[in-house]
Amino acid sequence: MNIAIRTILRRSALVYLTQCAAVLAAAPPPLPGEHLTVAELGVTKPHWVYVYDEAFNNEIDARVHLFDGDTFRRLGQIDAGYTPGFNLSPDGKTTVVATTYFSRGSRGTRTDVVEFTDNNTLAITQEIVLPPKRAQTLPSYFNIGYSTDSHFLYVAYITPAASFGVLDPDRKSVLSEIDTAGCVLVIPSGPNRVSSVCESGRLLTVTLNPQGQEASRALSEPFFNPDTDPVFVQGIPTAKGYAFLSFLGEVHEVDFSGPQPAFRPTWSLVSATERGIWRPGGVQVGAIHRTKERLFVPMHRGGEGSHKEGGTEIWVFDLKTHARLARWPLQPYKLSPVVALQVSQDETPVLFAATTAAELAVFDARTAQLKHVEQHLGQTPWFILNH
Repeated sequence: MNIAIRTILRRSALVYLTQCAAVLAAAPPPLPGEHLTVAELGVTKPHWVYVYDEAFNNEIDARVHLFDGDTFRRLGQIDAGYTPGFNLSPDGKTTVVATTYFSRGSRGTRTDVVEFTDNNTLAITQEIVLPPKRAQTLPSYFNIGYSTDSHFLYVAYITPAASFGVLDPDRKSVLSEIDTAGCVLVIPSGPNRVSSVCESGRLLTVTLNPQGQEASRALSEPFFNPDTDPVFVQGIPTAKGYAFLSFLGEVHEVDFSGPQPAFRPTWSLVSATERGIWRPGGVQVGAIHRTKERLFVPMHRGGEGSHKEGGTEIWVFDLKTHARLARWPLQPYKLSPVVALQVSQDETPVLFAATTAAELAVFDARTAQLKHVEQHLGQTPWFILNH
């Protein structure tokens, strides 16, 4: 290499090193290290709802979405596994999810578990492993539920034999399993009673002792005819129990406040000319504002076997007089059929309606004013809870 070329290379290297030094001298000091934190949601608002997404196209990955009906924001989500049951604690501070996981995703070793989520942070705080027999059904209030004092937690089992587990949430343990002789699901009442729905149209009620063992049981008279007009098992909470709607639109109100269920006189959502033509349908087939005594039901025109179809209208009823107060056709709002309803319990109630197109519509429950439509809230939002 001649002297001229070596001189040029040395000068180029010197210029490069000088430029690098200048850049390094001008560079700002390194940023401080980042630390992950958990934001707290704060006090639950009356218009917050927990929307269960079955994720029907990939059922091992169900979700529970927390949505604010005032700001129309998605506040967070709870992963929920495979075909879960979920509910809220009586004080609204905890979400419980009874779910199933498989070691290879959709196959392999099965683990059933109840997961407890702190609703202030949406972080799982504890879990209780169950025997592998949890009932995997459409969502309802009765897959999993607390006693009124939160001392017990009940989980429905099907193997296909029917029973339920009694859990102690404080000690993170399973206390007992109660055989229900073919009656299904768990309807808690009081601090130590659980009722299950029987195929005969009756209710089986089991009373527990302080250790969570069976102390006594009783079978009611039939309150519906399962052969001519079965009921949806997705009961709707009332002030003292639940209202069960039949496929043909009969309303069966059951008072669970006493030692045994008490049945009020049955009444109908439909007139004689509407019977068999207009029917309730969907997955969560109604919502009740308990102090204002207003019942909201998704209704559709359909025949026998159409009970899973969503409502093309929402009908509003007075629980005292049983009068229909309003009909809200959904076509003017350009909404798909409604499959789930929930209403807030405050003095300015909001009605939430989930549709077959995974929309969540937010209405003023007093005027039917459409306030917001949230698009694509999951795949199949089938159940809505609030506190």
